[in-house]
Amino acid sequence: MTMLAQTERGARSIRRLPDLTTLGILGLLLLAVNALLAVFGSAIAPHSAAELIGGGAFGPPSDAAPWGTDYLGRDLLSRVLHGAKYSIGIAAAATLLGFLAGISIGFAAAEIRGRFDVVMIWICDIFLSFPSILLALLVIAGFGTSLPVLILTIAFIQLPRVIRLSRAVAMGISTLEFVEVARARGESLPSILGREILPNSLRPLAVEFGLRMSFAVLFISSLSFLGLGIQPPEADWGGMVRENLSGIYYGALAAIIPALLIGLLVLGINLTVDWLSGEVPKAESQDLR
Repeated sequence: MTMLAQTERGARSIRRLPDLTTLGILGLLLLAVNALLAVFGSAIAPHSAAELIGGGAFGPPSDAAPWGTDYLGRDLLSRVLHGAKYSIGIAAAATLLGFLAGISIGFAAAEIRGRFDVVMIWICDIFLSFPSILLALLVIAGFGTSLPVLILTIAFIQLPRVIRLSRAVAMGISTLEFVEVARARGESLPSILGREILPNSLRPLAVEFGLRMSFAVLFISSLSFLGLGIQPPEADWGGMVRENLSGIYYGALAAIIPALLIGLLVLGINLTVDWLSGEVPKAESQDLR
C-alpha cells in the first residue's frame, strides 16, 4: 500500500462518525423538533405574541388558550411558539458566527505559527480571564439590547474558546502524513486548511459546536431572565420564565413550560454531543495505529 493510500485511509478513519445510539437518536429528534419550532413556530401560532385573549392573568387551559394564559392574559402556547425563533435562533446564529470566525483564526494560527500564533493565544487568554456575563453586560450597557448586538456579543464571547480548540485540533492533524503530502505537492495555505485539515477535524469541532450551542442557549436565557435579552412585547423562553415567575405560586404553567423547553433543548444538544464524542470503533482504532 502506497503512502498516499495509507494517508487517505487514515483521513477516512478520522472522519467516521460513531454508531448511532438510542440516546443519540433521541437527541437528534429533540433537535429536529426545536428546529421546526424555530422555523415554523410563528406561522402556526394561533395568536400574536402580544395579543390579549381575555381570561385574566394565569388563566387555566381553554379552547382559546390550550396551555392557559400568562401574567397579562396572553396565550401561553402562542408566546412559546413565537419565542422559539429567538431562543433558538439567536443561540444558533451566534454560535455559527463565532465558529466561522474562530475556526478561520485557529486553523491559520496552527498552520502559520510563529508570532501570529503567539499573539492570537495571548489575546484569547486576556478575554478568557474576564467572566462572560461581565463582558456581555458591558457591551449591552454601551450598545443596547437589539438583536444584532445580542448575536454579536454571544459570538464574541464564544470566539476565544473556539480559537483555542480549533488551533489545538489543527495542530494535531497538521502533523499527519496526508497533510505532509499536501505540503509536498505545494498546495496553498487555504487549500491545506480547507481540503485537508477541516474535513478531518469535523467530529471534534461538531462536539464543541454542540457544547457552545448549549452555552449560548443558557446564556441568552440568563440575559432574558435578567431583563437584558429580547424585550417585550416580543417573547423568548428565558424572558417568559422571568415574567411569569409569580405564577408558580398559583400552579400556573406559564413559567414552568418555557423552563422545561429550555431544558429539553439543552438535553437534545447534550445527547447529540455525547453521541458524536463516542469512542472510535475498535476496527477503526486499529487502522489508525
